[in-house]
Amino acid sequence: MSEQNKFWKSSRRIYRFLIVVCVLALVLGIVIFYMNHGDTDIKENGENEYTTFSNDDPDRIEDGIHVRTGLVDAPGLQETVTNCTSCHSAKLVMQNRMSAERWHATIRWMRETQNLWPLGENEDIIVDYLVTNYPPKNKGRRETLTDVDWYELK
Repeated sequence: MSEQNKFWKSSRRIYRFLIVVCVLALVLGIVIFYMNHGDTDIKENGENEYTTFSNDDPDRIEDGIHVRTGLVDAPGLQETVTNCTSCHSAKLVMQNRMSAERWHATIRWMRETQNLWPLGENEDIIVDYLVTNYPPKNKGRRETLTDVDWYELK
């Protein structure tokens, strides 16, 4: 057998080996994924341990909180969920805590630069909801330390 034939024969073996390794790695990855995310831990009520809300009722409210988003259940919730959480996480909306004037300015900015659709009557409903349930807080980056037993460094 010539040297060239030996080379090609050994190269084919290497390629076959690499293909087998890749296929095995893919199968192993799929198995690990389903072990971690599959419905293996079914409880008596038919739900698994990962169920956080029913797909049948994505707007379920528990203890005054919209389960899917974490927003407070109050007038204007549905308009806020519909118009704000289609682009943003509800956590981003909740943490901003702006005044009505700042919310209106932010909405104008989003319309001008971020292609936000016109909110119409919903704008005032959303702003009222956010200002009422997530008002601005007058505090710095962290709250003042209280009840601390300070000592003097020497």
